[in-house]
Amino acid sequence: MQLDKAENNNNKSGFMNRFLNSIEVVGNKIPDPTVLFFWALILVWVLSALLANVSFDLINPRTGEALVVQNQLTGDALASFMANMVPVFTSFAPLGIVLVAVLGVGVADSSGFITTGLKKMLAFTPAKLLTPMVILVAIVSHTAADAGYVLVIPLGGIIFHAAGRHPLAGIAAAFAGVSGGFSANFIPSGIDPLLAGFTQTSAQVLDAAYIVNPLANIFFTGLSSIPIVLAGWWVTEKLIEPRLASVKLNDDVEEAQDLGAFSEVEAKAFRWAGWAMILGCALLALAIYPVDSPLRSPDGEITAFNAPLMKMIVPLIFVLFIIPGLIYGKMAGVFKDSNDVVKAMGKSMETMGAYIVMAFFCAQFLAAFGNSNIGTMLALYGAEGLKAMNLPGEATIVGMILLTAFVNLLVGSASAKWALIGPILVPMLMVVGISPELSQAAYRVGDSVSNIISPLMVYFPLVVVYCQRYVKSTGIGSLASMMMPYTIVMMVVWTIFLLVYWSIGIPLGIQAPYEYQMPG
Repeated sequence: MQLDKAENNNNKSGFMNRFLNSIEVVGNKIPDPTVLFFWALILVWVLSALLANVSFDLINPRTGEALVVQNQLTGDALASFMANMVPVFTSFAPLGIVLVAVLGVGVADSSGFITTGLKKMLAFTPAKLLTPMVILVAIVSHTAADAGYVLVIPLGGIIFHAAGRHPLAGIAAAFAGVSGGFSANFIPSGIDPLLAGFTQTSAQVLDAAYIVNPLANIFFTGLSSIPIVLAGWWVTEKLIEPRLASVKLNDDVEEAQDLGAFSEVEAKAFRWAGWAMILGCALLALAIYPVDSPLRSPDGEITAFNAPLMKMIVPLIFVLFIIPGLIYGKMAGVFKDSNDVVKAMGKSMETMGAYIVMAFFCAQFLAAFGNSNIGTMLALYGAEGLKAMNLPGEATIVGMILLTAFVNLLVGSASAKWALIGPILVPMLMVVGISPELSQAAYRVGDSVSNIISPLMVYFPLVVVYCQRYVKSTGIGSLASMMMPYTIVMMVVWTIFLLVYWSIGIPLGIQAPYEYQMPG
């Protein structure tokens, strides 16, 4: 009996490894992300020219006009492409975010401040809880916009490596929390009112008086952090780490440092640097506290997208890391003069060269893809297909999650996707009695789980770069195969969680019904 059970488990494990290995092999045959974006740009140009003369029976919800694919190979389009090539690159949002944050974190890392901090953290964190802690911190990082991608994910690798575990497992766990669990957060963030605004506009297509509260999903997204942490924990330790056991690190990767005691000089330097960071956070809190603070939005909100505080998250990361890094480095004797600080910044930029090249081609591709309307066409046809199936309520919600997860592979922006498919799906589900708030919750599940397997997600190539610091052979397929179990398990667990949550009747959020009744 026990032998049969063990053999069955081995067969399951063998099948999973073969499946993931096949994804890795096929995925790694995909060109480097830079080349991938170049050929994707060419493909968009060709498809736009072929589809420009095709008539589509679709209405673009953003314009209210018939959908037309714009030919990107006309003289005017090519002239505009060349004229805007530099502005498109320099305005590519992730580029500045990554480089500015890395400058500050690089100084803190080179000085030894982060290493000593990790030693202290690991000294009191039980080894068994390291994985869920990393995932939970990654989930909370959503509150600070894109900070998780440039701070938490690389720290996940550093933390696991310092604990004697495979650093790629730490990167995967953090990536799963930051991106795969994007909507699992118990702290309100700017994405809540942003999506609620699109949901309200979509609902008003059918009911002009309908209002959606900005925190309509806050209870659901908050409680979702529990199953997401548990799912990520299980996948990391049961599937990912065993598979990475045979993956060797680069020869130039330093051995995991001793997590025991550190010198009195290091302790004193960290104490002063830590107090400097705490003081900086306290001063920031005092600056935010007044209701008329210039760091708040005009209506007094802290987490609104138009709040200056939300726009300065990355500069704050830079300041809050570089100041303690400087203090620690000076007191520990790592930084003798300003030249050492500049060298530390330069060192942190050395690994960003490939990412900068990739960002150039990614920015050009995304601009052409958006201008062509091809992504809009695919999203709208997918929504129409779901509508045509006329499924029961629960099945429709599941279908909506699957559709959103698929569209997410083509259109990365959460707001852009919802602006496209929301005006079709929200009214459609209202007709069958499903509230806009429940539709939004289902959308947020699908929007999150497939982020981590999409090479077209703007931060995906950056995570490849993080992995290559430890394993140079890491490619798109390697990362996609490593993250695929997270996507599958989190999609299943989160979907079931939503259906059970719905059946029990736990409130989705503030002023958020499950059912909608047509007026009259």
